[in-house]
Amino acid sequence: MAKYLLLKHYRGAPAPANCDTPIDQWTPEEITAHVKYMEDFGAKLESTGEFVEHQGLAPEGTFVRYGGEGRPPVTDGSFAETKDLIAGWTVIDVDSYERALELAGELSAAPGPGGQPIQEWLELRPFLAAPPTITE
Repeated sequence: MAKYLLLKHYRGAPAPANCDTPIDQWTPEEITAHVKYMEDFGAKLESTGEFVEHQGLAPEGTFVRYGGEGRPPVTDGSFAETKDLIAGWTVIDVDSYERALELAGELSAAPGPGGQPIQEWLELRPFLAAPPTITE
């Protein structure tokens, strides 16, 4: 089994084929249908043993870095931050890359405005495997 991360983007990915309307402009019913699709998708993957986790992210976020002793610098800069880019993720554990692609395609069909599939782009990233062991 191999783990993959499916990243949902607010922006930064190619535009979805079927939805350029930001989720904050959807009706409550459209949001409910979208969330239900995501929950049903997770439940299906739980039943097949392929589900690890999924989370949506709030739009708030802060960049923090180590700045030596004392309080680290905190910024809400004028640069692109992950809070502007990443809407959420799903982690799957599947038998093959092909299966990961299949599930990413299915997740891309989540409904949006008017109940139509969003056809959003998802970023599919494999988890890093253990580094090779060097022996002499």
